[in-house]
Formats: sequence, C-alpha cells, structure tokens
Amino acid sequence: MMLQRTRPQTPAPAAIAQLEEKIQTRQAVVGVVGLGYVGMPLIRAFINAGFSTLGFDIDARKIERLQAGESYIAHIPSENVQQWLDRTVFEPTADLTRLSEADAILICVPTPLNQSRDPDLTCIEETTRQIAAVLRPGQLIVLESTTYPGTTRQVVQPILESSGLECGSDFLLAYSPEREDPGNPDFTASQIPKIVGGLDEASSRAANRLYSAAVVRTVQVSSAEAAEAAKILENTYRAVNIALVNELKVLFDRLSIDVWEVIEAAKTKPFGFQAFHPGPGLGGHCIPIDPFYLTWLARCHGMNTRFIELAGEINTNMPQYVVQKLTAALNDHGRPVRGSKICVLGVAYKRDVDDPRESPSFELMKLLTALGAEISYSDPHIPKLPRMRHYAHLDMASQELSAEFLRSQDCVLIATDHSAFDYDFIVQHARLVVDTRNATRDVADGRERIVKA
Repeated sequence: MMLQRTRPQTPAPAAIAQLEEKIQTRQAVVGVVGLGYVGMPLIRAFINAGFSTLGFDIDARKIERLQAGESYIAHIPSENVQQWLDRTVFEPTADLTRLSEADAILICVPTPLNQSRDPDLTCIEETTRQIAAVLRPGQLIVLESTTYPGTTRQVVQPILESSGLECGSDFLLAYSPEREDPGNPDFTASQIPKIVGGLDEASSRAANRLYSAAVVRTVQVSSAEAAEAAKILENTYRAVNIALVNELKVLFDRLSIDVWEVIEAAKTKPFGFQAFHPGPGLGGHCIPIDPFYLTWLARCHGMNTRFIELAGEINTNMPQYVVQKLTAALNDHGRPVRGSKICVLGVAYKRDVDDPRESPSFELMKLLTALGAEISYSDPHIPKLPRMRHYAHLDMASQELSAEFLRSQDCVLIATDHSAFDYDFIVQHARLVVDTRNATRDVADGRERIVKA
C-alpha cells in the first residue's frame, strides 16, 4: 500500500532548478539503493567527487557491517568505509522511507531471470514502489540495473507517477547502465565512461551533470531506451564471442589442437581480431543473463534471435563438457567419478575477485555431486560458500591446499585461475589436474598429470 504523506510545497519548476544547483555545487545528496558490487563502488565515486551519500539495502546484515565500518567487498577496503563514516559523508540504512532525503536516487538492484529465462523485475518494481511512496518534487531517479530496452519508461515511470507527480516536470528519470568490473584496478567506477539517457531533455541534462561530476566521461544518448540497448549490446557481444571460442575449444580438442595456442597466435594481428578466452561456463551477473533479456524482448515482438540463443546454449553446456573431460581423465587413471574425491579450485566467477554470482563452479559441483563424487573446494577469496538461489544444498568451507590435502584428492579441477594459487605446487602434489583456464601453462614439471578441459 502506498504511504500517505503531505506533498512538499516547493513548486516543481523551482525544485528542479534547485536540484541542478545542488548537483553543480556538490550539495546534492546521492542515494544508492543496493549496496553490492555495483552500489558500493558508486558510493565511493560520489564521495571522492565531494558528495554526501545515503546507502540503502534491505539486507540488515550488510547495513550492520557497514555501520560498524566493515566492508564485505574485497576491493572496497574497510578503512574507506570507516573514513566515510567518520567524515559523515556516508550513511548506510535499511529504512527506505528515508529515500525522500536523497536528491538523486540510483537504483542498483539485481535483475535475475526466472525459471523460464524471462526477465524478473521484482526487485526493480519493489524498489520503485518504495521510492514512489516518498517521492517529492525535485528528485532525480536513475535506474542502473541491467534490463531490456523500455524498462525505464514502461515499468519504472508508471510506478513513480502513481505518486501523483509527473516525470519531466515534478521529478526526473533516466537510465545509466552499470559498467562495473569487479577487481579491475585499472577501471574503477570513476574511471569508466558512463552512458546516460533520460526520458526527456531535463532528465538527460540533470543525470549527465550528476555523473559528469563523479566519472571520467559521460556519453549522453538520445533516450533511456538507447542507453538500455547499449548495455545489452555490450554483454551480448561478449557472450557471443565467448561462445565462439568455447565451441572452437571443443572442436580443436577433437583435432588435438591447443585452442589457447591458437588464440595467442591469432591475437598478434594488430587489427580485426579481439581475443576472447574459453572457460568452464559463463559467470558474473551480466554476461550469462543479459542476452536473454534481449531474446525475451525479441519474442515479445514476434522475432527469434537465433544467433544469441545458440550462443547461450553453447555457454550453458560448457560445464557438462568439462565434466565429460574430467570423467574421461579419471577413467584413464582407473577411477570412476562415483566415490572419487574432487576439489574444485575457485568458486568466484573470475580471477582474483570474491564475487560468486552465476559462477560455473556451482554447476560443476552440482553435476559432480549428482554423479557420486565427494566434492570440496578451495578459494582464497571465498572462505565459505554463500547461499546461492539454485545451489542452496552446497554448504562447505574452503580447504587449505596443503601437500597432504592435494595428495588425498583423486582430481583437482581448476575452475577459476586465481593468481594466489601456486600452480607448480598444485601440480607437484596432485594426482590429476583438470585445467579449464590454461592456468598451468607455465608449469614445467608433472605435465603428464594435467588435462586441459
């Protein structure tokens, strides 16, 4: 039910003018909804630019940790959080009624797929309802969550306008896709150009001014739909090219050709080729999910995106391919999968991060468990497995990779190539190593125990 409130008396045009002045003078309070791998780097970027921030999250545990000056994201040091609290430029809260205190509200909530791979906008819709309940004239709302073209105008705007306020005259609304690359020291949130598209000229102008104050460069496009489509294009491009090299990996394996050697040779061409690398499947919140938003939208308009759907099929099947290679490798060593002890190295979705979202490691563990293997894992960045939506039954802690432990395993499966792993040591003491990331390429001794998958 919508909260009842008294509408602020400041006339809308004056409130919009005040907002622009606050942005210009760094007096605007920036509110970020969703304090995860996207929201927290945004908080840091705006604080570094001279803004005060409010952080919102419905996870009470996250709020408690932040209020205590503790970070739960590896590349956001706890020292930073404590400094922000001491300077009173950051206030984390689970009280969403305080959204009215923010001059700009950035929505950074999850946008997963449902069981039928259709968009699940539940988090966006619920967050927008919470904003609408306390919306006042002069606020700028920006959706950052990845979604399909049309979401900002067709889903977010009507919910906000149910408050009785109108977009473009009372409040402003824009879309600016997150481009966060967790763990990349060369491209933090403030160093990545920001695409901005508003629902009207005033919204575009205000959003552009806001982000221009905090990031290296903004790219203003003609509409929110263009901004939404740009984000989908970025990740679909990557998904399709990863699918290509994954398919070639399977083909070249049958031809006894090393796909990694081929990629290294091909990328010496100074033009016309960009290297993508195969793996055990796609991970992260964007690449495994975003292309399916586009295929869903295409179906709604009577079209089939066969190219994208084929790429999704290839990438989704990679964990099965890895398990087949592992099974064959164990057979060559006289061992069935059932009863074998298998340690998965790395459950983060990519190297040197603590982010397990959509990691193929979970699917690998699920498949191997179903075949009767005794599964363990080791990941220096994730000491205990978090509860995942589709893998809640997996409950274990990271194992230390001692010589004794490695010798006790029938197989070590490298799923994530963390730089913290000592691959020479691992190969020296393991009976069998199945490498899905070419992590052991520089290991000289014991190569007869390595199988690439």
